Amino acid sequence: MAGEPDDRNVADTSAARRAAAVAGHTGDEAAARALLAHLAADVRAASLRALARMGSLRDDDVRAALDDPSPAVRRRALAVAIPSSAVDLVPLLRDADASVVEQCAWALGEREDADAAVVDELVAVCGHADALVREAAVAALGAIGDERGLPAILAACEDKPAIRRRAVLALAPFDGPAVDAALARAAEDRDWQVRDAADVVSGARPPAP
Repeated sequence: MAGEPDDRNVADTSAARRAAAVAGHTGDEAAARALLAHLAADVRAASLRALARMGSLRDDDVRAALDDPSPAVRRRALAVAIPSSAVDLVPLLRDADASVVEQCAWALGEREDADAAVVDELVAVCGHADALVREAAVAALGAIGDERGLPAILAACEDKPAIRRRAVLALAPFDGPAVDAALARAAEDRDWQVRDAADVVSGARPPAP
């Protein structure tokens, strides 16, 4: 019947996905690499993961996957691209798919080479329409700990509860009167998770002299 999935195609895709996973565990680079161009997005994503697992992923593999038409593949590429400092992830902060932008923000926060341009882009993403994207961007700014990101983190302390909680945790690397005031407000927040986050951050600070 038209519109229904072909059982043979489903079976072929499942077999290819399993083959990619096995290749990653056995170190069969040729088998994993052969699946990078598979028609099914989940197979391409699995082959990326396999190559990363065996330490055979090339920067050009990552760059190509970041330009893949499937958001699932782009998300996987971002996850495996963290150690590839030569690969620029920032353009994916402007991806049309919010889940890709969220993953990109997380990946940038996991890197150790964030510069001013990365911080500026993450600050801009803190105004994204998607709440999960804003939360990921705030978390990344906290992980990076650059003072240029502090105003955006402080602003996020007034956002939705989940984002307020993440923003309060992101204040941990910072200090100063504005940070102290934000923590004091968070300690009285109507949401218990925000209050708990404030307790965690405040409790980790050295006592005032």
